Order: sequence, then C-alpha cells, then structure tokens
Amino acid sequence: MILSELTQEMNLVDYSRPSAKHRKIATSFRDTSLKDILMLACSLLKELLAKPLNLQDQQQQSLAMHLLKLVLNCLNFDFIGNSADESADDLCTVQIPTNWRTIFLEPETLDLFFDLYHSLPPVLSQLALSCLVQFASARRSLFSNPERAKYLGNLIKGVKRILENPQGLSDPGNYHEFCRFLARLKTNYQLGELVMVKDYSEVIRLIANFTITSLQHWEFAPNSVHYLLTLWQRMVASVPFVKSTEPHLLDTYAPEITKAYITSRLESVPIVIRDGLEDPLDDTATVFQQLEQLCTVSRCEYEKTCALLVQLFDQNAQNYQKLLHSSSRNPLEITVQEGRLAWLVYLVGTVVGGRLTYTSTDEHDAIDGELSCRVFQLISLMDTQLPRSSNEKVELAILWFLDQFRKTYVGDQLQRTSKVYARMSEVLGIADDNHVLETFMAKIVTNLKCWGRCEPVISRTLQFLNDLSVGYILLKKLVKIDAVKFMLQNHTSKHFPFLGVNENYSLSDLRCRTTFYTALTRLLMVDLGEDEDEFENFMLPLTVAFETVTQLFNNSFKQEEAKRMLIGLARDLRGIAFALNTKTSYTMLFDWIYSSYLPILQRAVELWYREAACTTPILKLMAELLQNRSQRLNFDVSSPNGILLFREASKMICTYGNQILSLGTLSKDQVYPLKLKGISICYSALKSALCGNYVSFGVFKLYGDNHFDNVLQAFVKMLLSVSHSDLLQYRKLSQSYYPLLECLAQDHMSFITSLEPHVLMYILTSISEGLTALDTIVSSSCCASLDHIVTYLFKHIAREGKKPLRCREVSQDGQRLLHFMQQNPEVLQQMMSILMNTIIFEDCRNQWSVSRPLLGLILLNEKYFSELRASLINSQPDNKREVLDQCFRNLMEGVEQNLLVKNRDRFTQNMSVFRRDMADALRCEAATEASSLDMMS
Repeated sequence: MILSELTQEMNLVDYSRPSAKHRKIATSFRDTSLKDILMLACSLLKELLAKPLNLQDQQQQSLAMHLLKLVLNCLNFDFIGNSADESADDLCTVQIPTNWRTIFLEPETLDLFFDLYHSLPPVLSQLALSCLVQFASARRSLFSNPERAKYLGNLIKGVKRILENPQGLSDPGNYHEFCRFLARLKTNYQLGELVMVKDYSEVIRLIANFTITSLQHWEFAPNSVHYLLTLWQRMVASVPFVKSTEPHLLDTYAPEITKAYITSRLESVPIVIRDGLEDPLDDTATVFQQLEQLCTVSRCEYEKTCALLVQLFDQNAQNYQKLLHSSSRNPLEITVQEGRLAWLVYLVGTVVGGRLTYTSTDEHDAIDGELSCRVFQLISLMDTQLPRSSNEKVELAILWFLDQFRKTYVGDQLQRTSKVYARMSEVLGIADDNHVLETFMAKIVTNLKCWGRCEPVISRTLQFLNDLSVGYILLKKLVKIDAVKFMLQNHTSKHFPFLGVNENYSLSDLRCRTTFYTALTRLLMVDLGEDEDEFENFMLPLTVAFETVTQLFNNSFKQEEAKRMLIGLARDLRGIAFALNTKTSYTMLFDWIYSSYLPILQRAVELWYREAACTTPILKLMAELLQNRSQRLNFDVSSPNGILLFREASKMICTYGNQILSLGTLSKDQVYPLKLKGISICYSALKSALCGNYVSFGVFKLYGDNHFDNVLQAFVKMLLSVSHSDLLQYRKLSQSYYPLLECLAQDHMSFITSLEPHVLMYILTSISEGLTALDTIVSSSCCASLDHIVTYLFKHIAREGKKPLRCREVSQDGQRLLHFMQQNPEVLQQMMSILMNTIIFEDCRNQWSVSRPLLGLILLNEKYFSELRASLINSQPDNKREVLDQCFRNLMEGVEQNLLVKNRDRFTQNMSVFRRDMADALRCEAATEASSLDMMS
C-alpha cells in the first residue's frame, strides 16, 4: 500500500515547484526504483496465485487489490513527462522504458494477469483487466518485429480465452475494461499484424459475436460501446492499407456489426416508450459520436448496409402512413413509429456522410440517392402534418440528415455529375444542387414558422441556415430562391414566431436570433451594394420594434415587455453587425442606429444593470460595433463617426462600470454572471476601440472632451473591484483584461504613469502573476505589457538630462514611473526571477515573447541579475559550474549595455542557445536540487 501510494504520488505534478524539478525527481524514481517495484508486485501476485485462493478471506482480497493497484500505478506512470489527455483514452500509448523489455517479453507476465482475471472476483478481476489494457498499449518500438508478433499472439490468445469463457463479462466493470482492451489492440497494432496471428479467424469471429451481443443489449453499459465501435472503425479504415494475403474477414463481419447496431436501435424504441426509460436519442453527443464511428464501418460492403436500410425504411414508413390514416390513430403506436423513423433518418444521414471518409464510387452515389429520396419524401409527409402534429426527435434527425447531405453533395466544389441526383430526379424532380437548395430553404422556412416554441429545433435549423450562408458561390445561388426572398422581406414575429417576445419564451431562447440575423444579413449583402433604400427596408421590422420600445419608455412603460424587446433587438443587431464586413454596409448600420437608438440602449443599461440577461447582449452588441473587422470602421477623412462611436461606447462602459460597483459583495456563484462577465465584455470592447486605429485619442484632450479619460477611469475602478485570483481564474476575463492592458502599455503609457501608486502596484502584480499562466494568450500579453513598460522606463533613463524644456511634461511622466520603481525595486526583480525561472526550468511555449522584456529587465537590474546568476551556479555541483557560467556569458554576448531596442533580436537568438545549453547541462544531474530562483521569486 505504501509503495502504491508512493508511485502514485511520484506521478502527480506538484505545481508548487518548477516542472523541471518535478521531472528530475520523477525520472530518478523511474530509473532507480520503479522497475524493481513492478517486479516485486508481479512476484507477490505469482505467489498469491500459486496458493489456493480463499475468496472469503478479506486479508487475502485486500493484499491482491493493493498489489494490482501497485502494478497499475507502475504502468500508468508518466514515463516521459507527457501525460496523455484522459479524454483521448483510445489514443494512449504507454512509453515503457527499454530496460523493462525482459518483463514484457516473458510470456508468463501476460499469463499471470489473464489467470488473475479468471481466478479473482469481479471487484479485483477488473483491476487485472486494467493492467492488461496498459500491457496492450506498450509502445511498438519496445519490441523487434518477431518479438512484437509473439507478444501480440499472447494478447490474442488471452482474448480468445476470455471470449470462450465470457461469464466474467457479465460484470459491468469487467465488461468496460475488456472493451477498452480490445480498442487498445487495434490502436497499437496494425491490421496486417493482427491477421497474421494464429487463430485470427476464430478470434475475429468471437469479437464480432461479442460486439453484436453488446449492441443488442443496448441498455447494458452503454458507455462501453464506444470502444467496440472504435475497434471496428479503425479496422475497417485500415483495409485499404493491408498488404498481407491473409483474409481479414471484415467484409464478412462488418456488415453484421452495422446490422446489429441498426436493428438494436430500432428495437429499443418500443421498450423505451413502454417502460419510460431514458431515450438514447436524448443524449445527442453520444449518438453523434457513435454514428461518426458507424459511418466508416457501414461503408464496408456498402450495398448490404443500404439494402437493409431501404428495407427497414420502407417498412416503417408504410406502417407510419397506415397509422396516420387509421380511424383509431393509436398515439402510442404513432410515437413508436416516429422514434424508429428518427433512428433511420439519423442512420441514412450517417451513411451518406460516410462518403467523405471512405473511397466512393458512382454506384455508391446512386445508392445514396435511393436512400436520400426516402428521407426527402418523409420530410414532405411530416411537414404536411404541421402544426397539428409534430415530433421533435424526427425533426432533429432530419436536420442531421440535411446537414450531412449538404457536406457531401452540396457546396462550392460540388461534382455536378454526381449519380446521387439520378434517382432523386426521377422520384422527386430534384435534378441538381439548385433544386436541393430550394428544398433546404423550404424546410428552413417551414421550421421557423411552425417550430417557434421548440428551442432545440429552431437552434439546429438556424445553425443549418448559418452553415449554408458561408461561401460566396452558394450565397449567389441562395438569393435567387423565392424562400430566401421571402425571409429577407418578412423577418417578423408574424411569420417567424421565434422572433416574438412572448413571456412564455425563455430569455435564453432569444440567443438563436443572433445566428438568424447573421445568416440573413450575409444573404442581404450579396446584392446590397450601396442601395440604402434596400437596407432601410430590411431594417424596417427592427425600426418598428425600437419605436415601440421608445413609446414604452416614454408612456406606459411596461418594464418586462420593453426589456424582452431590447434583449431581442440587441441580439438581432449583433448578428447584423457581425455580417457587415464592408465600410459601405457598416456605415449604413451606423447611420441607422447612432442618433436614434443608441440612447435607448444606454438607458437600458442604466436601468437594468442588475440583470445580466439584459446587459450582456447590449454590451456584446457594443463590443461588436467597435470591432474594426476588415477595416470596416475606417470612415472617410471628413467623417466624425469613429469619434462619435467611441463616445457612445465610453458612455455605456462608464454607466455600466459605475452602476455595477454599487452591487457590493456578491457570493462566489454570483460574482461571475452578475459582475465579472459584464466587466470582461467591457474590457473586450475597450480593447477593440483602442486598437482599432479609427480614433485619434489625442483629439479628446485637445478639445477638452473627457470621454477618453472617463472610460480609462472606469477601467481602473472595475479593475480594483476584482481580485487577482479572479483575473486568472475566469478565462474570458483574463483573455480580455490582459490584451487590453497590453494595448494601454503600448500606446497610452502616459495614462499608466499617471496612476496612483496602489493602482500601479495592482497592475504590475497582475502582470507578475500572469507571466506564469498556462494560457499563452495571457502570458504573452503579460510579456508584451512588461516589455512596453520596461522599454519606456529604459528610454527615460537613457534620455534623462538631454530633454529640452518642451519635453518636460513627458519627462515628468517618466520620472513618476522611475520614482515608483525606485521605491519598489522588488517588483521588477520578482518578474525577472519569474522569467529566468521560466526560461531555464519550464516548458516555455512562448519563448520569443519572454525574451523581449527580459533583456530590458536585465539592463535595468544588472546587480540583481548577477545575484540570480550566482545563486543558480552555486546551487549546482562543482563540475557543472564552469559550464553554467559559460552559458550565462554566451547569453549576453554581443549585447551592448545601453542599447535596448538594437540588441533585442541578438538577445532573442542568444536565449534560444542559452535554453538548449542550460537544459543539456542540468539534465545530467537527475536528482539535483532545483535552483533557489523560485524561492527568490
């Protein structure tokens, strides 16, 4: 037990010490002790197995459990310091050290764990299987080709033995681990190697039968099916690359696997409905994952799969039509048939989408046409029943199919000669992609009209519309379709109920409106040009809505109704603004919104600042308006629009910032949604404005306009209300704050130098803490901000005494910053320690960014740098000190003392060599104590 806990502890990363130190300790433990521990555990397990097992003896069971856990911890050890992502379990390879080969080459090792599986009770046998999973994942390069073949043969022999005696697999734990074991076999070994194994034909038959049985018992351990489908997916995908003459037999068994999956899902429907069980279709993430795996398997002997689907689809569609026309109309039977049809539509979409992942032929395309005909006919049948009768699951399945068909047979690179349209033209009159697009748009309009109360269907429909609207060639085709023209002229709640603000709708349902207007505006943009009248006509429904809100504000003021309307309008306008990527079209929107409607949004933020559901979409709209994407905000030289837009943004940020601070202390679960989320959006908006290059900020001071100063003060007030830990804990907040700070340090150092000492200390501390962030966006922004500050300070010191009187004000700004640094020398010293520690001991993923501020810090703090250098060198053995000293001399080689900007590139080159040489020098001393740099930090 002690050894097991020790092994596990050695494998855990200790974030309180540098990662290099942790790796040294772990590597030393691996090289000196881990193999002996594994051998000891295996030896004790052999002794335990050699004696008669008394399963009632708790002491014996406890000993077996701890020994198996010890072996598992040894095999799970992070051998090379690159832990695999646990979410990618099927891709894991265990990097077994070369000196462990003898353990793995002994057949008795694998036999031991297979024997333990058969001898122990389920609570322990699943641990034995977990060990076998790791044994099956041993890196291929550990063996020579003959050794690997022999090792694989022993694994397959054990699989055969388990499948011939499957009693233990009735336990969910054993079953799950065995499925993982099978998946790892194909992950680590090629199909060409598997077919050469003795008894391959018998084993693949047993695995196929096991898979079929597992699929038929869909309610038992559903999470384990993923591994079985992974096995078959990878095997079928490998068929084109097999060079062996031995038969792989997948053409025999893969269709059986596909058939079992299809029939088992159809058979599950009446059971789920009758017994009120959890419907697998409700877990769309799992369904989509399984279908993605199945699409590869289904393409093996594709004709058999499609023949089965055609038969089942025709049978169930006919039964469904009979039920609809029946005088009794049994609702339960209709629901069962709709559930089966939903599964069949998903499956047809899956096999059609599989064309992209597998070599296809004209014959296969023709078969896809046969299948697609049936789904398009079902679409017509279902739509004729709307809105009287509907089924959400069938609609979601249809949207899945349409999206798969779009990806496969519709697009800018469409093959016009595709055989898929041959049968569709005969049956449906759909002769080419233009007709398909008409069908798509008709379905989209129908859904938006009839499914207004169903958020999942509306959301998926709008996502499908959004995907269609990407690509210029498709857009040119779409705008010619009558359904698209109808949408562009009638996007109101009268025609599309989801655009309404009924109190029965959840506020979260309004989010999909942004997607709708993004797609709609892309379609508008195709032929818009400079036609302002057409744009005004398009915006007319929003104009009417804003006028209604204005009346509510000025007269009867129904708060809830006005709030809902504004939330919807903000989401609509954000979608429109996102799609307007030209100066001409954006200017039309700005002229429409600026004087008439921005004041209404300002008032809404002032009134409802406590309600994030209202303020968040309005702030996001403002942030989108400030984005200078594709230079769309580069107004004409005679236009004041850039300054006017910034003034409105300043007002909104100041209003929100001042109001949100009045909320006081919030609980941990409320602080982000009610406060920090809004602050992060404000920071993102302000960063877009400062970096957009469409406002000359010097104008504000020149003409006595305080909007720029006010928004900077609001930035400071909001910042001081946030703790340093929250800045890094909430990703969206950190990814908006640090880039904003970088922008301020780059272009507005006079503002930073004018800050009160405690504010400046807060900002510098936030930079110091951000330097070690795992998020490279944050750490790189911190490095850039620090570089700008250090460069500003260095230039001030270099020019001190040389400035004429006219530059006295600038000199005073620099003097304030210099005085602060002299009063608080530990600030820059600490950041130098952090950067040096990162360069020498950490896995530095943004080396260039780190090098830029480091040179300035060294030149400003030469004495402290010498102390750090001496501290590191003296902490190493005597035989290493001369090498390390030479590394530091090489780091500063060619760097002139008083020339920061000129020396940066040279220093960056030196640092690359420095990191490599330091790593080589320190790597040899595996157990050496790490430097005291982190202590000095």
